Amino acid sequence: MGFLIRLLLTAFALWIAAEIVPGIEVRGLGSLLLAAFVFGLVNALVRPVAVLLTLPLTLLTFGLFLLVVNAAMLGLTAWLLPGFRVAGFGPALLGALLVSVVSWATARQVAKD
Repeated sequence: MGFLIRLLLTAFALWIAAEIVPGIEVRGLGSLLLAAFVFGLVNALVRPVAVLLTLPLTLLTFGLFLLVVNAAMLGLTAWLLPGFRVAGFGPALLGALLVSVVSWATARQVAKD
């Protein structure tokens, strides 16, 4: 049950990002749910390695480089899926920031209830 809730929250966050950020496009509900699933897999498997490899740069920038890592994970997700498109680094950065904030806010609200 927890997996399904996380998947739906991530899909909601990606949908919000696609609606607000120009340059992020999702074609249909199926693509949105698949993008949420792949984004979760990328964050679980690839992101820890990327964070470890960029640790010196992350420390040098006081953690701000993690925004670039998050944007790269969103870009990788878009690269893997034909129904999900991110136009470049700017939209990926804004989209990753928005997805993080929306996911945090909705997960916090669900945990309250």
